[in-house]
Amino acid sequence: MTEWYYNIKTGEVEEGRQSLASELDGPFKTREDAARAPEIIAERARKWAEEDAANDR
Repeated sequence: MTEWYYNIKTGEVEEGRQSLASELDGPFKTREDAARAPEIIAERARKWAEEDAANDR
């Protein structure tokens, strides 16, 4: 099964690991998900921050 990565340095989607791990977000199951990586990561960070805030109450 192919894994897709988003290269945070270049903004490009890569099929498989082609760059340094420190430059990659992923793996993602589809090219489309990898292309949306910044959005997906922002959504996850928002959810984690909300959960942390709720736990602090």
